[in-house]
Order: sequence, then C-alpha cells, then structure tokens
Amino acid sequence: MEQGSMFSAAFDALKEVLEISPVDKVLILNDIHSQSVSNAFSEAAQFAGCETASYLINEKERPLKEIPAALADLLPGKTIVLNILKAFPEEINFRIKWLFKIEQDKKARCAHMPGITEAMMSEGPMNVNYKDMRKSASLLMEAFKDADHLHISAQTGTDLVLGIRDRIFTDDVFVIPGGMCNLPCGEIYCAPEETRADGVIIFDASIGDIGLLKTPLSVFVERGKISLFESADKKLVERITELSSIDEDAKVIGELGIGINPGARITGNMLEDEKAIRTAHIAFGNNEDFPGVGKNRSKIHRDFLFHKPDIEIFYKDNSHKLLIKKGEFLI
Repeated sequence: MEQGSMFSAAFDALKEVLEISPVDKVLILNDIHSQSVSNAFSEAAQFAGCETASYLINEKERPLKEIPAALADLLPGKTIVLNILKAFPEEINFRIKWLFKIEQDKKARCAHMPGITEAMMSEGPMNVNYKDMRKSASLLMEAFKDADHLHISAQTGTDLVLGIRDRIFTDDVFVIPGGMCNLPCGEIYCAPEETRADGVIIFDASIGDIGLLKTPLSVFVERGKISLFESADKKLVERITELSSIDEDAKVIGELGIGINPGARITGNMLEDEKAIRTAHIAFGNNEDFPGVGKNRSKIHRDFLFHKPDIEIFYKDNSHKLLIKKGEFLI
C-alpha cells in the first residue's frame, strides 16, 4: 500500500474535518494492527506542526475493559485525539468509556476509527470532497428542523414510525471542541425519542461486529424497544439475541443515521458501511456522546444497516414532506 496516498488522506481529513493547526496537541491511541494507518496520521499531524504523543495498546491486556491509567494520564491538554485501532466487539464498552472521557474534557476534537483499513485510506471513503459532503449534510439537517416524527419504509418491507421531536441532527464532517466524528466520515444522525419507535425494520446490508448479511434480519420494535428478531438464518437470530442481551438498554433505540459519503462502499465493516449513500442505519444501545439529548447508557452501541430507504418527515405544524425516495435525496 502506497504510504504517500495514506499520508494525503490523513492530512486532508485532519485539515478539513478537524481543522488542525500548529497550536494543536495530538494524542494517538493505536495498536499493532493499525500501525501503517497510525503512522500516516502521525506524520500528517507532525507535518502540520503539531506536538504529537501516542499510546500503543498492549495486546496482552486485550480485550480492554477499562481505560488504562497511562492512557488517561496523556489526555489532559490534548486538543485532538485520534483512536486508530482494530475493532474488537469485546471492547465496545471500553471504547464508550474512552469516548465519554474525551467528551467530558470539552476541549478535544476526537476522530474515532475502530476498524479503519489501508484500503479505506487509499480508496473511496477517505478520498472525497469534504466541502460537498458538508453542503449535503447542511441541506438534510435543515430539512429535519421542526420535525415531529418520521415514516421510514423500504420495498423490502421496512415500515417504521420514529419520533424525533426536539431531537437534534448533527453531522460528522466537521468537529468542534468537545465533539467527535468517525473517519471515514460522512453521515448525519440523531438520537431519536426513546419510546416513540414502532414497526419493523428489515436490515439487508450489514450489522456492526457481524458484517455483511447473507439473509435479511427483521427487527420488530414497540415503543422504542426491540420486541422480536426474525430471520431465515437462525444462527444470526441466536447471535444477535445474545449480543443484544448485555443489558436492558441494549435493545432500546439509540440512533438514526443517513449515509452521505459518495466514496463509501458496503464491505461488512460498519465504520465505512454506515457512511454509504442510499443507505440508512439504526443503532440500538448507548448514545451518551450524541449532541443534545442522548440518554441511553447501555454498555454497547450496535448499528444495523439497510438499503434504499424512503423517509417522509412529519412536522410539528402537521405538514409533511418526502425527503428521501429509494435512497435518493429529493433536495
């Protein structure tokens, strides 16, 4: 893999998404699985004139359950934090705790990259026009202002009414102090109302920590909480039931997201999948780090992705508008 192209991707992301400048102090959390990507970001940060520190996860201590003391000691004073590491499902709780600690700092801008690959750096999702994505995000978020609820449907059978009254949509294409994004970036998202989701979603693309779906998974939701999983793949149902039983809030809706990255592909890696255009995703579980009103304190956050949604917005004044048709934006 050409290191030069990864350096360019890293520098562009730091410049466009995090607005890096020589006054920034950068902390990089990494592991042995992500060294080439981590090196590219380290070189890009140093090229920008930044003081850079790093913490290498000890593989003998994995999966991490708690924040290592030595890592916590490196955080004070840092203005940019880059998490560049392999995505172990057993470390979701650690990652949530670490992101929450960064958010509490209020000064750092964080780019979270669990599962990032060299291919993402040199192809597709990290080689995009960030300014164009920012325009798309702004137009979509403007359309959701003063919304009361959404009707989300798809030809596969998805039929969901989702409450979003007074819930704030945000994007991950630009990060302010105390904020966070994924890299690759490219979505708008919100924390929906916890008790106003009713219907069924047919997930036919991928699921976080599971990967690409060969057989669709039907998830029935009542008052914001999963009531039933159904699929012809019985092993999938058993696995997702187990993963969603870690605590009660793991089955409560935590996110609605819409992909806006034209370079993102669906590969089975949710870090990239959820950014793909013509897709939407719903997550169940933790959303404490979401702007505004995230209240779900589950130990996990798991994304479920589906293709070509229709999304109709119903506003507080009783008007309504079809915003997305078969995955295509109508604005």
